[in-house]
Amino acid sequence: MIFSGYRAVWIFAMFDLPTDTKKARKDYTQFRKSLLKDGFSMLQYSVYVRHCASEENADVHHKRIKNFLPPDGEVRIVTITDKQFGRMLTFWGKMRKPSPPAPKQLELF
Repeated sequence: MIFSGYRAVWIFAMFDLPTDTKKARKDYTQFRKSLLKDGFSMLQYSVYVRHCASEENADVHHKRIKNFLPPDGEVRIVTITDKQFGRMLTFWGKMRKPSPPAPKQLELF
């Protein structure tokens, strides 16, 4: 099987959730833990990312996110190709940081 930088994708889950009440904080925590349980990693605050071998695999994770959406707040899901992800520029202050490494584990499903 040949892996293409255009076939593999990255899913970004970006969210702005309320934390003004005890229930809202609980919903926020549950949503964040659900993302982590589904294989997402924190890229930066309120931005989580997951590598998927294909668009079809990404669709499975889109549906999972929809199933554990909190009742309030805003969640955005963006999918980009592995090639586009590799072109991301990351800066720490004015210094450029190296791009995050590609996943080391081969994902079959």
